[in-house]
Amino acid sequence: MFNNNKILVVIPARGGSKGIPRKNIRLLNHKPLISYAINIAKSSQYVDDIVVTTDDSEIALLSEKFGASVIRRSEELAGDEVPLDPVIYDAMVKKEKQAFDEYDLVVTLQPTSPLLKSSTLDAAIEKFEDFAIDSVLSVVDDRHLSWGYDENNERFFPNYIERKNRQYLPKDFRETGAILITRRNFVHEDSRLGTNLDLIEVSRQESVDIDNYEDWWIAENYLQKKKVAIVVNAYDEIGTGHVYRCLSIASKLVFHEVLFLMDEQRQLGIDIVGNYNYPYKLYDGEDDLVKILREYSPQIVVNDILDTSIEYVSQLKEDGYFVVNFEDLGTGTEAADVVFDALYEHDVGEKNIFTGHKYYILKDEFYFQPQKIIAQKVENILITFGGTDPNNFTEKVIDSILATSYDGRINVILGLGYDGLEELIDKYESNQSIQIYRNVSDISEFMFKADMIFTSAGRTMYEVCSLGVPTICLCQNERELTHVFANETNGFINMGLGAEVGKQQIIDEFVKLVNDYDLRLEMNQKMLNVDLKDGFENIWSIIREEYRKFELRGKKHENIQ
Repeated sequence: MFNNNKILVVIPARGGSKGIPRKNIRLLNHKPLISYAINIAKSSQYVDDIVVTTDDSEIALLSEKFGASVIRRSEELAGDEVPLDPVIYDAMVKKEKQAFDEYDLVVTLQPTSPLLKSSTLDAAIEKFEDFAIDSVLSVVDDRHLSWGYDENNERFFPNYIERKNRQYLPKDFRETGAILITRRNFVHEDSRLGTNLDLIEVSRQESVDIDNYEDWWIAENYLQKKKVAIVVNAYDEIGTGHVYRCLSIASKLVFHEVLFLMDEQRQLGIDIVGNYNYPYKLYDGEDDLVKILREYSPQIVVNDILDTSIEYVSQLKEDGYFVVNFEDLGTGTEAADVVFDALYEHDVGEKNIFTGHKYYILKDEFYFQPQKIIAQKVENILITFGGTDPNNFTEKVIDSILATSYDGRINVILGLGYDGLEELIDKYESNQSIQIYRNVSDISEFMFKADMIFTSAGRTMYEVCSLGVPTICLCQNERELTHVFANETNGFINMGLGAEVGKQQIIDEFVKLVNDYDLRLEMNQKMLNVDLKDGFENIWSIIREEYRKFELRGKKHENIQ
């Protein structure tokens, strides 16, 4: 009840639906469509009775199984042309006879609006606290630049005075059909509207009304939508690759809600994510991170922060999240649901850890670049050592190239975290063949135009490989030495730990590659034999499968409780 008003919910569900045959009992995200309306009503804090009015035995059986009573509708009230008014009136009268009582408020709840929230239904009922209200309908703000048509003069005309962006137009409400609540004395065979109406505005998601297969597809995607929290940072020691990978993931999760969580002390990562306009929150320490996660309440937590601890990941699991880690060699892998590490090609023997290049996620721009065709002469060199280049291999390689007879172009791309930009510019500003760029947004274009590339053995090697550009690698640290993808089999020249490589060694390797067209062609062909276009799909298919198991375990646990 609400304010001593006894409330009846009537759900109309006939068997002869035409747009989607048998839609009321078809499975939407693994549950019959009719079950959503019943559960919405059952979850209300005010609804007293729920009745499904139907002409169909199968709908009747399912409705009872999900907790609603059933009123069998006559054949005369089941036709395509029959409006809802006599159907709702018939169900109300019959239910009142069964209950030996009258209701005060009658709610029409359409089964074709499965995304409606119980809280919205309750908010609509609460509007009847105003005794002057006769009826309440659900609407959605549907403002657009719309046009009408004058049939007499056969011309179109605008329904607006001034053309404005949508958000600046006046609100224009459209009925969703999800909710129509009426005081008992206004429910008749030919009407369910009183004289004093009020509206309850619903979200665009809640306004989805399933009338055709496109609507069904939209509803299915909404129901499968997950809240994904991405914990990631960027700073000198780990570079910016983690952030860019997570941005690539976020760009592909178009049907899901994504929130970035970043350490407030790591400004580099904050700046990058901010430039991409994704929502983010900052945390101060692990305890604060856990607190923010609890407030956001995601289904999935992605950690791309290198090695995690068993204590941290166990806390996430205790809080009920599905945990996905990237490039994690810490003890947290023991508790994580899945761990992906594209940089390591060896199988570690754990069922939850997936390694190898097929789990590398290319940036979107690399999907649209053509494959590199090797030229006879090397005229364009690209030097790019990631977001920070902590060992300043950039300068080391430039000096090595300048010590040769090479007279072509040298493009240098520095990341946001590179320290020493001004010094580098000052040192080489007189050399017209050297062009220095910082934090470019189209690095794939630079790579494609290059005849040869110098880089480290991080994520860039996969991007280079996808295009087929001959590459010499210098590893930044011991960890990169374990990134064995950058090897001869895959078309790379890997010189090992860059700090131990002298300039003369770089010169010798560079001159050899410049002068050997057949070697560069061979490197190109080896690279292009590696398929790197399905990384996200490979990762997401595993996450979907493991998340399904995770949900099933949770449901079994609920049943035990």
